[in-house]
Amino acid sequence: MTALCCLGNIMNTDEIRRYNARAWDKAVERSSRWTTPVTAEEIAAARQGKWQIVLTPTRPVPHTWFPPLAGADVLCLAGGGGQQGPILAAVGANVTVFDNSPQQLAQDRFVARRDDLDVRTVEGDMRDLTIFAAATFDLIVHPTSNLFVPDVRPVWRECFRVLRPGGVLLAGFCNPILYLFDQELADDGVLQVRHTLPYSDLTSLTDAERALYLADLQPLEFGHTLTDQIGGQLDAGFVLTGFYEDIWPGVKLNEYTPTYIATRAVKPTAQP
Repeated sequence: MTALCCLGNIMNTDEIRRYNARAWDKAVERSSRWTTPVTAEEIAAARQGKWQIVLTPTRPVPHTWFPPLAGADVLCLAGGGGQQGPILAAVGANVTVFDNSPQQLAQDRFVARRDDLDVRTVEGDMRDLTIFAAATFDLIVHPTSNLFVPDVRPVWRECFRVLRPGGVLLAGFCNPILYLFDQELADDGVLQVRHTLPYSDLTSLTDAERALYLADLQPLEFGHTLTDQIGGQLDAGFVLTGFYEDIWPGVKLNEYTPTYIATRAVKPTAQP
């Protein structure tokens, strides 16, 4: 059944996952920014200790947010595309890249082969990490991607489970205010409130808009509340230890306020 055939009853979560996998495979064909692998020069620099990665569109993650990386077990969650994973592997971490898109994972394998890096790739749903035992990783790097699942709280719970005590979760996500506005009008320089939150491409758009969107194989997006994004991490058991905001240049709303958030959270060493 194609995505378009599911519109009568709206897609279930597994149909959304399969559709978004195809959409991100298509994004690789289109050479989206988030599917373009890092260069050999960037890998060489990382091996010399000169590196940076992003969780959000432009602002690098502070090095002080990372635990010691040499020999650390790192999960790049929904982080395919040949970007964060290979850089962290070049720094000395043991990296597993987990992503829903086979072609995004292929980008990581391409960089690993090109630059002789040891990067493991695993395909799957970011809400279900049962392939990994509890307390497997020291660090999770989760770049802005949970907008592609309809419920973000399972993501935080799974992150907490697979991290070791004292482990760190670095996550990027959208401020839901981004989804309040009519994006087509915003592209013309007009900000007009249109949607209620939480947002969903499946229910917030008109049938005609949604059909065009899906026909073009654009990834389905979901605008989660801050209660689910930040409160969800706290409810999962994390302690937040870092926070910053970022912008996407060219987005009209960013002339007035940042629309992206990054957080640093730690799994306590002593559980209540």
